[in-house]
Amino acid sequence: MSEFKIISGSWASLASAVKPIREAVFIQEQQIAPEDEWDAEDAVSLQFAVYDQQQVIATARLLENGSIGRVAVLKAHRGLGIGKQLMLEIIRQAKRQQRSFVKLSAQEHAIPFYAALGFQVQGETYLDCGIVHVDMQMVLEEAIKI
Repeated sequence: MSEFKIISGSWASLASAVKPIREAVFIQEQQIAPEDEWDAEDAVSLQFAVYDQQQVIATARLLENGSIGRVAVLKAHRGLGIGKQLMLEIIRQAKRQQRSFVKLSAQEHAIPFYAALGFQVQGETYLDCGIVHVDMQMVLEEAIKI
């Protein structure tokens, strides 16, 4: 598996890098309306960008409430372990910040991916932007050893 460079920072510092990824994955590929994609949480979230050489190929954000969101990997780079590397880095950051848990709203097809990382389903499925989701959470004291 290739080593990818993961950078974290503010929206101000990473917006130009991560916006094209989210536009490609959520707005174009999944047909999510732009007004549903962009919100005020970006400005107060810790942003993550995954680089392969000089190209950004994946992104995610960690909100102040422990919620991980907007996890996106460009289609051409899926299946290479990039999403797992990204999630492990977010979990490491959350632990360094002494957070007691992280949570996310998983698209139904991604439930096994997040479960393999140690997230547990919380509640029933629901529709968000026309896509079936379920809430998942990881208590960090019980998280996988990284």
